[in-house]
Amino acid sequence: MLKGIGASQGYGIGKAVVIKNESLDYSSVKYSDAENEKKRLHDAVEKYCSQTQALAENLSKNAGEEEAEILKGHLVMLQDPFMLSQMEDNIDSGSVAEAGVATVCNMFIDMFSGVDDELTRQRASDVKDIRDCLLSILLGTETVDISAVAPESVLIAKDFTPSMTSQINKENVAAIITEVGGVTSHSAILARAMGIPAVLSVKGVTDSVSDGEMLIADGFKGKVITDPSEAELKKYRKKNDEYQKEKESLSEYFGKPTVTKSGVLKKVYGNIAKAEDAQNVVQNGGEGIGLFRTEFLFMDREHAPTEDEQFEAYSTVAKALDGKEVIIRTLDIGGDKAVEYLNIDKEENPFLGFRAIRYCLKNTELFKTQLRAILRAAQFGNIKIMLPLVTCVDEIKQAKVLIAECISELESEGKRYRDVPVGIMVETPSAAIISDLLAEEAAFFSIGTNDLTGYTMAVDRGNANVSNLYDPTQPAVLRAIEMTIKNAKKAGIQVGMCGEAAADERLIPQLVEWGLDEFSVSPSSILQTRKNICNCK
Repeated sequence: MLKGIGASQGYGIGKAVVIKNESLDYSSVKYSDAENEKKRLHDAVEKYCSQTQALAENLSKNAGEEEAEILKGHLVMLQDPFMLSQMEDNIDSGSVAEAGVATVCNMFIDMFSGVDDELTRQRASDVKDIRDCLLSILLGTETVDISAVAPESVLIAKDFTPSMTSQINKENVAAIITEVGGVTSHSAILARAMGIPAVLSVKGVTDSVSDGEMLIADGFKGKVITDPSEAELKKYRKKNDEYQKEKESLSEYFGKPTVTKSGVLKKVYGNIAKAEDAQNVVQNGGEGIGLFRTEFLFMDREHAPTEDEQFEAYSTVAKALDGKEVIIRTLDIGGDKAVEYLNIDKEENPFLGFRAIRYCLKNTELFKTQLRAILRAAQFGNIKIMLPLVTCVDEIKQAKVLIAECISELESEGKRYRDVPVGIMVETPSAAIISDLLAEEAAFFSIGTNDLTGYTMAVDRGNANVSNLYDPTQPAVLRAIEMTIKNAKKAGIQVGMCGEAAADERLIPQLVEWGLDEFSVSPSSILQTRKNICNCK
């Protein structure tokens, strides 16, 4: 048995699919002769085209022709005689096939990346995909197609990036297991959003488990049973059946108001990471969106999303919620969320450094692009702006000045928009301590217990050695939460919670008693949270 952290509840039973990020280093590959290297190149191109054509046909059936066209574009690009002849020229000059591919593709990547046209810049990302796939084929390190795994697969990786997770077909994935991460890591957040059991921080799991090996992943207790006996399989299949029946019983809370036994009305919202997740919130009975993590729009790409790309994402969510509240958190980058093209300098302690609102207030053009997109999207729904990692009143004031500038620009350009309330995340001890002062500038509060717990307890949430201290029920954290709620109440502003503690059944009765208005949780936790609140006095 292997031990880790139970990060997404449920039981996953299935066969292991081990995903390893193999190196694309070809420095040890020896040059044979030009004809052989060219044959290796053409064989790799033929295999790539065959695989990509099959993927495109599958996408066309399951996702639509528009998505398939992206892959078909890769085929057209690679079959360009000029690109192939350039690769062959490099081989004739004494390069191995791998170097021929990398040199020519990098030339195109640099060329496409340097132009102003957005569509042309996107082609740089296409060429990068072609380069990496060809190198994987040539080196024999082809990666697993996550989107095409068999039913009842247990995915195992060192970590899952947002782009990797976006490829998951949740109908076929029984569980996720990683070597790193904790309850509030991105892998955990995305697993909970999809309702997939997850066990994280299982040391050495990518090496100790073999492809095809039968596994049981217990997302409650954070353990992985390898090569289970028939008795263990029977036991956990029964547990899973009982858990699924329990989840189905929550359907009676769908569409019902969230009201305590004493008649106090509360709201249960959903947290999302991308626009498509909005439907998941609606389908799970969410009364709004309490946290749209917009940083995921910026991750796993070559450049920042344009104003129009962001406008499309935000307006899609607003329309899906049909007038219900949508709280959009502005770019929360830095710390453990690295985005290479933003060129954030490496810091000794990034969690205490140049991140979130601090980064945005120093990079105003990037920030204003996002603010303009949000203001434009607000005409389609009930949108609010939420600023992350606020530690002083001046940060709210500076952000409001930039919002006013954006409104002025949109008006002069004749673009439609709607002004929106501006609130903050309370996720630092300083914000909790001066929450009475912040309430004079903020339209609402949302308590981010993930970071608030870490900063208050001086604990790295990904460090298993001190994980016992990373607990929102610690008295210091509870006092910070209580102080924030009471100061919001005095100021007459709404106060919610969007950290994982909002779904913690140990805390919900106390949060209700203190007067928390809104609980924002993973979509899969909405109905259970509503039930727990309805059972409070």
